Amino acid sequence: MNPEERNKLYVARCLIDGKMLVREAAEILALSERQVLRIKKGVLKYGDAFVIHKNRGRKPKHAISEEEKLKIKELKVTKYSYANFSHFQELLEEKENINLSKASVYRILSSQGIESPKKHRKKTIHKRRKRKPQEGMLVLIDASPHAWFFDSKLLTLHGAIDDATGKILALFFTDNECLDGYFEVIRQIVFKHGVPLAVYADRHSIFRSPKVDKLSTEDELNGIRVKDTQFGRAMKELGINLIYAQSPQAKGRIERLWGTLQSRLPVELDIAGIKTIEEANLFLEKFIDEFNKRFAVPPQVPESAFRMLDEKLDVDNILCRKISRKVDSGTAFSFDGSFYKIVADDKKRPVIPPPRAAITVLQSPKIGLRVEYNGSLYDVKKLDELPKKETKKVKAKSVRQPKKPSENHPWRLNNQCMLPSFYDDSDREILEALYSSRLAWR
Repeated sequence: MNPEERNKLYVARCLIDGKMLVREAAEILALSERQVLRIKKGVLKYGDAFVIHKNRGRKPKHAISEEEKLKIKELKVTKYSYANFSHFQELLEEKENINLSKASVYRILSSQGIESPKKHRKKTIHKRRKRKPQEGMLVLIDASPHAWFFDSKLLTLHGAIDDATGKILALFFTDNECLDGYFEVIRQIVFKHGVPLAVYADRHSIFRSPKVDKLSTEDELNGIRVKDTQFGRAMKELGINLIYAQSPQAKGRIERLWGTLQSRLPVELDIAGIKTIEEANLFLEKFIDEFNKRFAVPPQVPESAFRMLDEKLDVDNILCRKISRKVDSGTAFSFDGSFYKIVADDKKRPVIPPPRAAITVLQSPKIGLRVEYNGSLYDVKKLDELPKKETKKVKAKSVRQPKKPSENHPWRLNNQCMLPSFYDDSDREILEALYSSRLAWR
């Protein structure tokens, strides 16, 4: 007997011996007087065993069989070894047609000495920020490097989550955290949901230039500004406000999302037999829909804050790198270690940028390489080498040759002065004297 049953038996004996009133017995056992009389009558008729529960030692009809427990243990150890207990219970229901509660699964596995990979640890408690009332008011973006395929190298998953509902808005795999990954996430959001009011990101150099922290107060007063990053420039063109988080805890919702995805997504990818990034990116669309059905919450205000994309805006020409260049005299320019020539369409864009014109080079995996000049877009053609500049033929300057004096020139004579015949003798004497003095002076 347990202590409760011993108390019932003692009170029942007191009632039988007349040592206690029914009202007093009911107060002691916290039961009604009717129940106290039933216990007294049962002890008189069946003895002390009446106070013991009749189901003790009997196996319930709905109890889980030992065979089923062994099957659950085998599935956890072999097929779903990486899944946490909560995810494992969902997989049993979806894949194995075994309907058990999470508590039952936890009790079975714990009794076998199996611990969940997501066993809770004591963590520092942070104040939770209140959710935004409308969907699309604030979108949190981040990236998570992890071994998303078991026993493989680290890959980076870029993602975005809505603050109001907790919905995953976009996911995209790349080899490393990069600008192209975030551009693809924004592209998915814009086309599937619309343009959000604000994006909440950390202080990574992709979002915020590190030169901003180096500006002094004097520089700011003098109007010195740091150019936006490529991502910041794209957000301005789309009309999205970019907000920077001061700490990981400030964007705790997407940080918790990474913990959930790192536990669940590798298991789902392994079950689907996916081993490449291309296959995984195709699989993510289905995964996002199922995840949102299970975990998303309704917003406080049903009306969405996502805006429709302006028809005049070309998203592919915004979500790309934009770099300034100058055209040389042959309508060519250098970019990323190669040379390109601008190709003009005679009908749509007949005007080619003139020499030394400033152009904007657009580059992304979606559009490749384009050139923008005065609001027009041009295709480009890669050159094997830089085209040679055309040089004008310049006439060589004539060099003045020194004139040689004749054989009978006076300067060729040492001490003689050759004079024409029309000079008389007096003139000859004077000139010879002058000439002789000049030679002496030299």
